[in-house]
Amino acid sequence: MGARHTGKEAPSGGSADRSPCAGRRLGRVLTPTERPRGRRRRWSGVSDGRPSTATGPPTGRPLLSLALASMLEEVHAHSGAVYLLNADEPVLEMAVMAGLPRAFAAPWERVGLSAPVPVAVAARERRVVWVGGEEEMARRFPRIAVVLPYPFALAAVPVATAERVYGAVFVTWPGSHPAELPAAERQRLMSACDRLAVRLRRATEESLPSVREADLLATPVVAVAGTLGTVEAARMVARLPYGLLSLDLHGRVSYANDAAVDLLGRPVDELLGTPPWMSVPWLNDPMYEDRYRAALISQHITSFVALRPPRDWLSFRLYPSRDGLSVRVSRAREVAGAAGETPRAGTGPNRLVGISQVLSLTGALTEAAGVQDVVQLVADEVVPAVGAQAVVLLGSQGGRLHVLGHRGYRDPHIVERFDGLPLTQRTPGTHALNSGVPAFFDSTRHLERLYPDRHETPDGYAAWAYVPLIASGRPVGTCVIAYSEERVFAPDERAVLTSLGGLIAQALERALLYDAKNQLAHGLQEALLPRTLAVLPGLESAARYLPATHGMEIGGDFYDLVPARPLAAAVIGDVQGHNVTAAGLMGQVRTGVRAYTTVGQAPQEVMRSTNRLLIDLGADLFASCLYLRLDPARGRAVMARAGHPPPLLRRPDGTVRVLDLAGGPLLGIDASATYPTTEVALAPGSVLVLYTDGLVESPGGDIEDSLVELGSLLGEIGHLPLERLADELVRHSAAARQRADDVALLLLRATG
Repeated sequence: MGARHTGKEAPSGGSADRSPCAGRRLGRVLTPTERPRGRRRRWSGVSDGRPSTATGPPTGRPLLSLALASMLEEVHAHSGAVYLLNADEPVLEMAVMAGLPRAFAAPWERVGLSAPVPVAVAARERRVVWVGGEEEMARRFPRIAVVLPYPFALAAVPVATAERVYGAVFVTWPGSHPAELPAAERQRLMSACDRLAVRLRRATEESLPSVREADLLATPVVAVAGTLGTVEAARMVARLPYGLLSLDLHGRVSYANDAAVDLLGRPVDELLGTPPWMSVPWLNDPMYEDRYRAALISQHITSFVALRPPRDWLSFRLYPSRDGLSVRVSRAREVAGAAGETPRAGTGPNRLVGISQVLSLTGALTEAAGVQDVVQLVADEVVPAVGAQAVVLLGSQGGRLHVLGHRGYRDPHIVERFDGLPLTQRTPGTHALNSGVPAFFDSTRHLERLYPDRHETPDGYAAWAYVPLIASGRPVGTCVIAYSEERVFAPDERAVLTSLGGLIAQALERALLYDAKNQLAHGLQEALLPRTLAVLPGLESAARYLPATHGMEIGGDFYDLVPARPLAAAVIGDVQGHNVTAAGLMGQVRTGVRAYTTVGQAPQEVMRSTNRLLIDLGADLFASCLYLRLDPARGRAVMARAGHPPPLLRRPDGTVRVLDLAGGPLLGIDASATYPTTEVALAPGSVLVLYTDGLVESPGGDIEDSLVELGSLLGEIGHLPLERLADELVRHSAAARQRADDVALLLLRATG
């Protein structure tokens, strides 16, 4: 006869899919009695009230399946699913699906009620959610658009009564559906869901038994029999010069004529019951499976060209319907000759960025700290993946557009055209930022036609994508992706770029907050520490401060040099913590020390007064402190210490010793504490090194060893100018390099 099919009729009451390969590869649709039992769901379907038997599956008509089938028929949709709200947790669970394999919606079989997906929004907000196409899906629900970048329309409707939400339903239409949901279809969907909610309420009140319902998938056609003209139809198909395949909704071959078998080069037994991309080695490419998914979801005819080794090009054209696909296979040599070029595999639109790349990009973006990190990651990861050559990230501030960063432009003046543009000016960048709608320009002519008075088009590029960056429901910027050659932005390419914009936007929002926090921290730290050290006769000074690299990069370490004629005072200290509270308290302690010094208190009194101040503030934080009253003319220094690391003294002959000073407890612990003083000789040329523990103390290190190393280094290079000496001491400190704690360093040299 020439027609190739399974040749087996399904036994009565069993599954229609009994081909030798059924159950392998993608597997067959299971009947209600065969479906595996996973975690028991509170809701999985409800019968119409007829009692179920003690053994075997429940009898009665499946309520959810019938309601969904009727709904699809009423609005002429081709697929959909019913979700029911779990009684024990805020989760929607897919109870039954129709028109498409459940694998297409696998990431959303269980959906949190707060998740940003249409069915969750519909149930949570008790309203109809309409998504009119792939660009709108990419803009509003980028997670779905990344997995399903195909043209289709979707409506999600709550299943609820006035008292209770039972779940939600979604239905989909082909991409040719009108961009707006017609009022009649909206009303039919709402009425159908209202009726379903009433039935679910009644079933709940009457404690009716539940029934496990099978998904509504068409039974694969396994034979042509029992119809008028069967023999002639089979002969006609066998005579056709091109191959014909019939695929079920799972993509499995249920029929193949002789020409298809010859063109694919596989025995019929290896084709039947399997998807072509699994049984034909040279079709084992994700792009070909993607074309099948695109055809089913969009219900649009799709096509592609594939190379059968070594040099035969075949053209595949997929004709979808609600119960499967018909595939026409023919040689593509004539097509290539007519076009004057060799066809390439996957010349039709395909997914530019695979799921693994998206996951990799997502992981990389989570590691981006500041805005420039995001710019670099987009340049390194996104730009090559989409075949572009340059990128600009734009943000807004004060009603104007601002360049946050760019890569790929040799002349920075080109990018400056973006900077400072008023958001009210009509340009592609401002329009994308204001409207949240992406814009794609295939060529310079296209851009000039729509924006003849533009002032921001960069020279040297031929096509652009302006992708709005929307995070937390608001635009945070625009990503401008530039291409060196003209290109046609296919619908799925636009959807992928828009979806990537959502990922970039989230990273950019975090980065902007991070940069703002750092600017605040650094500004506060600069305001609390002395901008310059006082110039005192007989003394040279230098200081360094490094905040810890964790926390807010702001800390409680402080230092100061206070003129108090005829003497002077130096102080260094460390308040607990690496946050705004510690920094604020540090500023108060430093101000107190200056005030007590200015009124002429002795070193021990300054420490006692500061201790009482810290206790009176009630901050529950402690501080260490080292205070020096300096008399360079007499070559003396009087020191008082409150739990602070001892200073180092380098004598003019190069010897270094750790000063063993008398002292008292940390400030802020005991209001009655006293702080004895120690007098130290300070000859001309001597260098005092005052520091906080961040310079010498690191996790896993020994502070005594660190002090020995610091003393040795000071002995070797202590003759250097103080500014250079300060840099070298910090650079050679292992603890300072790790920066697990704040580091403050104050150097004093007696000049005589």
